[in-house]
Parts: sequence; C-alpha cells; structure tokens
Amino acid sequence: MNLSFDDDQLAFRDAVRELLAKECPPTAVRQPTSAAWTALAEMGALGVLAPEADGGMGLDERWLVLVLEEAGYAALPQPIVETAAVAAPIVGALSTPHAMIATDLGGPIVPWADSADELLLSDPDRGLVLVPRAGVELEPVHTVDAPRQASRIMAVRDEGRVLDADAELAFERGAWGTAAYLVGLGQRMLDMTVDYVKEREQFGVPIGSFQAIKHHLANAAGQLAFARPLVYQAAWALAVDDPDRSRHVSSAKAFASDAAEFVGGRALQCHGGIGYTTEADLHLFLTRTWALARSWGGAPWHRDRIGHALGV
Repeated sequence: MNLSFDDDQLAFRDAVRELLAKECPPTAVRQPTSAAWTALAEMGALGVLAPEADGGMGLDERWLVLVLEEAGYAALPQPIVETAAVAAPIVGALSTPHAMIATDLGGPIVPWADSADELLLSDPDRGLVLVPRAGVELEPVHTVDAPRQASRIMAVRDEGRVLDADAELAFERGAWGTAAYLVGLGQRMLDMTVDYVKEREQFGVPIGSFQAIKHHLANAAGQLAFARPLVYQAAWALAVDDPDRSRHVSSAKAFASDAAEFVGGRALQCHGGIGYTTEADLHLFLTRTWALARSWGGAPWHRDRIGHALGV
C-alpha cells in the first residue's frame, strides 16, 4: 500500500488550491457564487472519477482525495462530494459540464437540492435513480449551516433514469469524500486559529505564547495528523477495490468527523467570544463541520460498522 502522492497529483492539488484561494474566499461562502464551481469544472476537477468516454479524466480516488481536501479547506459551498465523488463515476454524460448533483444517500436532509441540476435518489424498488430537479418537490430545511441550503424531499414526480450502479459503493464514496472534506475544514480552522493567536494580545503579549493555547493547538494538530492518513488509506482502498474497503471508509469517516469537531472546539476556545459570532469567519467552517460530521453516517454509526466488519 502506497499512500504517498506523485508530482502530478501534487501539482493538480496545488492548482485547485490556488483556484479556490482566488475564487472561494470566505465572502463567497457567505454569499455563494458559481465562480469557483465553474472554474473547477473547466479544469476537470469535477470529472476526475468520470470515465474518459463521458468527458471525464478516468482517474481514481487517489487523485480526487486531495481535491476534496482543498474544497473543505475553502468550505466550497457547492455539492462537490455528491457530484465529483458519488455521481461522476456512475451517472455518465451530464447535461452540462458544470452540472450540480445532489443526493439523498447521505441522509434525509439533502444539501444543495434546490440548486442542483439533477438529484441522485435511492429508490427501494429500483435502486439508484437520476431525476431532474424539476421532477422533485422540496421543502426547505433550516440547518446550523445556512449556506449549505438543505431541503427535504416531499415528492418525486419524474420516473427519472435508473442507473446500473452499486448503491453501497456510491454511499461509501460519499462517506469517504465527506471525510476528506472534513479534514480540509479542520486544517483551515487550525490555520485560522494559529494566525489569530499570533495577533490577539493579553497582558501585553500574544496569547499564542501561553502554554495552554499551545497545548490546545498541538492536540488539534495531532488529531488531524491521525485522521488524514486514514482518509488517504480509504482512497487507496476504493481505488483498488480492496476487500476491506468498507472498514477503511468507516475508519476514515469516524476519525475525520471526530478530528474536525475536536479542532473546531479548540479553535472556538482559542478565539473566545468572537468565535461564536456569525461575523467571524470561523463560524462558517465550524457550522459546516457540525453538519458534515453527522452526514453520511456519524462517528458512532461508522464505529458500529467497523465492529460488525471485525466480528465484534
């Protein structure tokens, strides 16, 4: 098992990082625009897993994992996991190269459903079905992560297109992709907090010089350092169809969820009262973390799944 990345993969990650730094600053998370999404589509980042015959790159999860981590670092306010990780390998040619796809595979509250072009739905009788947005009746749902624009599906009036796809594999790609996004969120919150404690002063010195603050940030960095390789291992397992794929995915999602929430808690403590305000950029990343940690199965659910896989 090789969890390292080659020069081409790292260069692709760097290009995505540069693009998102320019097109998806916190202001674009607060008031979502399509600029970053369109640019990602044009560079091929949304089609990494899509077959070449459908205009995709025909690559595997080891290429996409770094893209999703960077999307989390920017808190990209569009359904990149649902579109690039879940739908791209199985949907085939999309109506447009910039199409957004939402899905209910991650839970009954469907993020970005109203702004999606199509919805990938789980039908108990027909399996996975791709339905146009116009064929679905939605009810808006207010969540802690307002820019995520979630909805509940009330009715499906279009029969849609039945896909010849493995629903369990689609779910696992979504859980793994969310884990990668959570690692990116955690890293951004840690970096923001490091910058903040260098400038915030008490008693005439930066609070970053206090031992308690150093301990908080060191523990947060340690949590991310443990979770990140598990996400990369899950990417490898998905790419090679490892027999223990499900266990690796659940390990990644459980530990990434816990790590991101841990980092968020420590970041909030270090920021103090300002971290609770909606005006603070930390708020954007913290609320996204809370939402995603419980999507696609929370940490307790995935730990139970690991236990079943190990026979305990």
